[in-house]
Amino acid sequence: MAINPRASLPLSLLALLATGEVLGDDLFDNHHAMPEVLTATRLKQAPAAVPGSVTVLDSALIKASGARDIPELLRLVPGMMVGYRNGNQATANYHGSNVTEARRLQVLIDGRSVYRPGLASVDWTDIPVAIEDIERIEVFRGPNTVSYGANALMGVINILTRHPLDSRGTRLKTTQGQRGIHDWYASHGSAWQDGALRLSLSGLQDSGFDHDQFGRDYRDSRRLNRFNLSASQQLDSRHSLAWQLAAKEGSNQRPYGYASVFDEQIAPGDDGSDVKARDYAGSLRWTLDFSPEHSLYLQSSAQHWERKQVWRACEAEVAFSPELGELWDLNPFYVVKFGDYLTQLKNNPTNAVLPPGTAREQALATAVRAQLFGGGAAPVCGDVNQSMRETRYDFEVQDTLSLSDDLRLLSGLGYRYDHADSETYFNGALSNHIWRLFGHLEWQLGAHWLVQGGAMLEDDRLSGSSLTPRIAVNYLITPRHGLRAVYSEAVRSPDMYENNVDWRYRVRNLQPQAFGQSSATYFARSRGPGDLDQEIMRSRELGYNGSFADVGISLDIKLFYDEIHGMISEPLRNDRFFPSNANSMRFSGAETQIDWQLSHADRLRLSYAYLDFSASSHLDRRLSARHSGSAGWLRDWGQGWSSALFYYGADQLNQYRFERLDLRVAKRITIGSAALELAGVMQQRLDDEPLTWQENNYDERQLLYFSAELEF
Repeated sequence: MAINPRASLPLSLLALLATGEVLGDDLFDNHHAMPEVLTATRLKQAPAAVPGSVTVLDSALIKASGARDIPELLRLVPGMMVGYRNGNQATANYHGSNVTEARRLQVLIDGRSVYRPGLASVDWTDIPVAIEDIERIEVFRGPNTVSYGANALMGVINILTRHPLDSRGTRLKTTQGQRGIHDWYASHGSAWQDGALRLSLSGLQDSGFDHDQFGRDYRDSRRLNRFNLSASQQLDSRHSLAWQLAAKEGSNQRPYGYASVFDEQIAPGDDGSDVKARDYAGSLRWTLDFSPEHSLYLQSSAQHWERKQVWRACEAEVAFSPELGELWDLNPFYVVKFGDYLTQLKNNPTNAVLPPGTAREQALATAVRAQLFGGGAAPVCGDVNQSMRETRYDFEVQDTLSLSDDLRLLSGLGYRYDHADSETYFNGALSNHIWRLFGHLEWQLGAHWLVQGGAMLEDDRLSGSSLTPRIAVNYLITPRHGLRAVYSEAVRSPDMYENNVDWRYRVRNLQPQAFGQSSATYFARSRGPGDLDQEIMRSRELGYNGSFADVGISLDIKLFYDEIHGMISEPLRNDRFFPSNANSMRFSGAETQIDWQLSHADRLRLSYAYLDFSASSHLDRRLSARHSGSAGWLRDWGQGWSSALFYYGADQLNQYRFERLDLRVAKRITIGSAALELAGVMQQRLDDEPLTWQENNYDERQLLYFSAELEF
């Protein structure tokens, strides 16, 4: 990284504060509109008054980035670690840790959580919203269980779509490029006296990474289509309705990763392990404004996720032995030692000795050995089913009341029902009920001091109850400049997968039959412990947020010290499923972000994060970069020409450096009442390393794609 962590923050401040005349004029400026953010406390607040750090990615920045999906946008967020498990499975974690599925982040679309209930992950590829429909993304960088519940342990990403009233007219867009890029988007919006509606259809397709670490083709392409319908209706001066419907269907390739446990010479199965995905969502919000000082809303949503994954695999017949399955249930560690014994028996039979154990363990092991050498090593092939269906119903009521000019109270109640159905992961179905009671109080003490406190009481039927508080003190130098000190606690409840899994593979259509059966259960089976405790985080933050409106500069600085205890860090594999609360992690460091509108034509945006961390598990240290950041220059050249240049860098993600330059050049052409924009994006990797994991490799370090968008 070219950024010097010791110089960047002081130099940034000196550059802003050196001119006392500019600072003095700006501190008392009241001529510019005050920006507001919503995600931090659910209250509309000026950035200087927020009890924490918020990054806002506005529509101009989103468009200029040329990003095709949400994880690439998150590279602009200080401290956000963006990587890839493969070409269609992006990972995004604030400050890192081992959980690559973002189990410690809450992700919302217009207030609706898209955090999957069963496997407790966020499928970034499968989120049913197009980049073109996003108005802004607010990222609260830090624990926010207080406002959004137990998944918001390390942060909240709130994706806010364009209001239907701002979407009138028709937009058509196509994007084509290297690596199989073929995207499209079409929308139409209309409005009437008291309402508006937008319908959008979109699709995304690419071929993923080119090859793995051995130079072989990598099966990780993606293809998806999306449907979105958004409407708003003002019923009268006090009542309004807003509702959305969304759907997504597509398929994600998965590399065939299964290898025979008993004989590496057994031929692999087919490549049909791809995931066919369908998602459906609907939400309705009713808002009642009693007065300018008092409002109430009720929001309900329903979501359904379907993942169909069935493929054919081959294994030695003995893998379906009832005796081996019983031995595994009795003592999986003995089976591991028994496997070592079988290897030794094959390579050096003279010295091979059956592992010591109980009489029952040794009797079962002897029976399995006889089966193996009595023909049980012969291959059998069958259909593996790893499909899952997940459903969520969510209801929430929230009341916002100004008790006086200096005192605001937000309170709310929520209920959520989660249901997961999978023969493989849960041996049937599992459900959960979650109740939430939350509140936030904002108290203005005089002209400069702002004291805020909040708490969330949450009752989870599977994990128990929790109470998480937050208290913050903001010193407002002016309404645009504030210092903050924040202490907060947060929890993450163990999800269904970690705590309640009943993971077993029933393989069907076995040919030839295994032990006389055409359907049998694989020997390795895993059960969740059922008694995992919640992960607990304690966070301390000092910061500054300022808006120098006259010179177009917005600045945020954050110093932090976070501790997480009771972490669940173990790799959760079917043959090694031993989750525990035995791990902990500590983060400390500094982050800054600067947005500078130099003139009507030029805008600079810089972000940087320095992270010092330690973890009891080496797995938690892999996906945290000590230095990371971004730099962007947006330029309007006039006569319809514009450009944007971005740099992204991280010194280490899973021991691999990442540096990339992105250039977008666009030309806007007016055609009567319509407008056509032609744009090209070039991404140039500055490093020559795999992306996050050793399997993720491209043939070329450069990527080109082009788009044409027509508005009328």
